[in-house]
Amino acid sequence: MGRMPSRGELEQRVMELLWASASPKTVAEVHQMLSEERELAYTTVMTVLDRLAKKNLVKRELVARAWQYVPRHSQAEVVTREMSMILDGLAPEVRVEALRRLSSRLQNEERAAMCGPSDG
Repeated sequence: MGRMPSRGELEQRVMELLWASASPKTVAEVHQMLSEERELAYTTVMTVLDRLAKKNLVKRELVARAWQYVPRHSQAEVVTREMSMILDGLAPEVRVEALRRLSSRLQNEERAAMCGPSDG
């Protein structure tokens, strides 16, 4: 079977916050956003961001003695890469069936967006 993404629930939530942000975020800013949802230690958030940097999911830059974090890739790029990794290890018939089932779940708007503008 294909390899599954190696992100925990908290790492995923941090990535979602960074993807939704229009600007780089410090550990303190991410901690503040997460604190609205759950109680977490500042050091936990710092560790999660450090792990995401080591996994090459975020870039960080030291600005005025504080690390600022931004996603290295768009959410769509990360999801595409992860889906490809899962599909790559499958037998061809399983891969085709999985893609067929996935495509059957698309909304009409999604299907139309994938096909692009019609020439008619």
